[in-house]
Amino acid sequence: QAQAGWLQHDFGHLSVFSKSRWNHWVHKFVIGHLKGAPASWWNHLHFQHHAKPNCFRKDPDVNMHPLFFALGKTLSVELGVQKKKFMPYNHQHKYFFIIGPPALVPLYFQWYIFYFVVQRKQWVDLAWMLTFYIRFFLTYFPLLGVKGILGLHLLVRFIESNWFVWITQMNHIPMHIDYDKNVDWFSTQLQATCNVHQSLFNDWFSGHLNFQIEHHLFPTMPRHNYWK
Repeated sequence: QAQAGWLQHDFGHLSVFSKSRWNHWVHKFVIGHLKGAPASWWNHLHFQHHAKPNCFRKDPDVNMHPLFFALGKTLSVELGVQKKKFMPYNHQHKYFFIIGPPALVPLYFQWYIFYFVVQRKQWVDLAWMLTFYIRFFLTYFPLLGVKGILGLHLLVRFIESNWFVWITQMNHIPMHIDYDKNVDWFSTQLQATCNVHQSLFNDWFSGHLNFQIEHHLFPTMPRHNYWK
């Protein structure tokens, strides 16, 4: 599931085929049929992220501030001045391991994606999502039964969630997080992204998202060209 996530990311960025519509078609198949998620939901969130990375209230990837975590020096100081505290932020480096990586996909994304497609009437995406669950049920029900299927699905989402959160956050959370200051696009991308050491394992494990700076500056570049 995690590797399928990196694959759909490639198609979503139109970086596989030369024709955009081919990328869009395969993107719907990979994220919908192989992962059970809607392409429209991913596009809606991910394009905002690329437009304004680490800009509070514009990048959905930092929406966990301030309800769960205090992010960025400026925003954290603002909370202190306003005397607002939703969580014991001085312990967030500890409870991050409980409510961050393990919970995002199985406890939040899992239900929100259905709410998203129904609210926005994305019926084609919903149909693709249902093909994933139908295939999953037909494949594993004869072997595991209902309880086994639910357990397997939860386990897969749990592993995927940990994998996904660590990869997607390691390149952004350590960097500058603030309100949108209307800085030029190039500077906005650089101040919000960082790379992780290149190795064969890291390239595979992260879907080449360890080259986050290159990815944000050239979002349609095929991943195998990042290191060149």
